[in-house]
Amino acid sequence: MKTRPDLSVNIGSCELKNPVLAASGTFGYGSEYGRFVDLSEFGGIVTKTLTPEPWPGNPPPRAAETPAGMLNSIGLQNVGVDAFVRDKMPYLREIDTALIVNVGGGPVEEFVRVTERLSGCDGIDALEINMSCPNVSGGMDFSTDPRRAAELVSALRGITDLPIIAKLTPNVTDIAQIARSVEDAGADAVSAINTLRGMAVDIRTRRPMLGAVTGGLSGPAIKPVAVAAIYRIAREVSIPVIGIGGIMSGEDAVEFLVAGATAVQVGTASFVEPRAGASVAREMADWCAGSEVRSVRELIGSIEIPSQEDVPCHPS
Repeated sequence: MKTRPDLSVNIGSCELKNPVLAASGTFGYGSEYGRFVDLSEFGGIVTKTLTPEPWPGNPPPRAAETPAGMLNSIGLQNVGVDAFVRDKMPYLREIDTALIVNVGGGPVEEFVRVTERLSGCDGIDALEINMSCPNVSGGMDFSTDPRRAAELVSALRGITDLPIIAKLTPNVTDIAQIARSVEDAGADAVSAINTLRGMAVDIRTRRPMLGAVTGGLSGPAIKPVAVAAIYRIAREVSIPVIGIGGIMSGEDAVEFLVAGATAVQVGTASFVEPRAGASVAREMADWCAGSEVRSVRELIGSIEIPSQEDVPCHPS
């Protein structure tokens, strides 16, 4: 009988029993999935983005299927931070897994208000800062400018001792530059990638398939973009990187870890199969056991890049 591998990892001071997290925006507040899957099988749950006040989100339709993925323009619909603490936290505190709360806002002051409210709330293990949503006006302003990204993280670092995870957008020229800026400002980790901006048109009506016209593209179609982003970021920063984008299986998750991720988030797959995240964690454990990997930490950044001498030269 093979020895089960050690799947534990750390994101700053946040300890995860395994590297698989439920991604923000795809898992509600946890209770929505609790009747379908044992939430304790996750390494952690990342909640929907919270804003200072309740937010209705974008006009419908707000989701559209695409080849190997989906577009969404939910627009950060949420109950607001006070209702979250009052109505959602009692349930979440009872789950035997890490709780990471996603923080949103418009100006810096709104991020500060949410962070201050959550920092005094028992049961929260880390904060993920949503500075990269493509579905609201100005939602990517912070994550496309290294100076503004640093200003936001610095403002939040000064008011909370919770680990700060900066969520980055792929819709930039150099995502590693943004990662370096938030690391210097005090972020404990980065998560990447948020969705790619996309659009689909109904050719019969000649209208956009989303009410907000454009939305965020997620799912297996974006996985190669996400893996490349993780590889670039991990080479430039010393803080943990959390990989997001098209993870559907345990082997997908292992690929992200080998490229440099410490943990991963499962998102769109949960819409296809509510138990997907837990399955990814089990499949990762099985893969490690079958490959004689004693600890999942051995995989992190273990990619081997051949030297130019090892690359065969093909005549043109």
